[in-house]
Amino acid sequence: MTDTETSPHTPVLDAITGEPMPKPIPASTLVIFRDQPGSIAPDLLMVQRSAKMVFAAGAAVFPGGRIDDADFALARTLGHDDHEEYGARIAAVRESIEETGIAVAVDGNLDAGRVSEARHALHQGTALADICNQFDWQLELDKLIPFSRWCPPFAEKRVFDTRFYMISHDDHMAEATVDETENYNLFWGNARSVLDRAEAGDVKIIFPTKRNLERLAQFGSFDEAVAHVQQHPSVMVSPRIEKRDDGAHLCIPDGIGYPITSEPMDAVQRGFQK
Repeated sequence: MTDTETSPHTPVLDAITGEPMPKPIPASTLVIFRDQPGSIAPDLLMVQRSAKMVFAAGAAVFPGGRIDDADFALARTLGHDDHEEYGARIAAVRESIEETGIAVAVDGNLDAGRVSEARHALHQGTALADICNQFDWQLELDKLIPFSRWCPPFAEKRVFDTRFYMISHDDHMAEATVDETENYNLFWGNARSVLDRAEAGDVKIIFPTKRNLERLAQFGSFDEAVAHVQQHPSVMVSPRIEKRDDGAHLCIPDGIGYPITSEPMDAVQRGFQK
């Protein structure tokens, strides 16, 4: 084993404190695009998390959450060899329904009443696989485009290994509504407008969301975003601390599609308060 390799029994250490890192929790997030005819930028669906949540309390984020064992099991049942990848996609679809009432990457009867019924069943603990069987829904998981993947090297209360996906959803009649449990508000807005609201103090966004919104603000349509991702495929992003003349900065790598790759540590909004 070389000096740069890590034994599977060697704990990963926090980049700041040197403390052993907890095992990351697999999670999945979905950036839902809604192109606006005549507009210079598509709308994105954001949810604002309850102040009672442990992670990103009160922050505006994209819909998503942890990947359940049932998501991986459904991926296997559907015949996907890469059950981690497709389990993450299934989780993104499920969380979108749970958190926003919007069903994406689903083929079948998606009238408002049917989706509302599915959402209620998910909140009651019914597996998405059972709902798909009951409603004759087929998942179209290849419609989800991998955008990025983030896993911070810091020993927070919880550490998430989060895969971000993009999908187009131009059904303007589909109404998104809050789940009134994890989220207290949701809204559509283009990436630049969300960044402006955060700058004005109207909404809170954490470091990964801010970097992703800056990247998304480059696109005038979903097709432009897809073309960009083809040039900059999804990679793992693990922020690092860099000491500069003006102080410590939290940084991500250059050359992976992000127009802004650092921010002073004293300005960073992280997911938790120590």
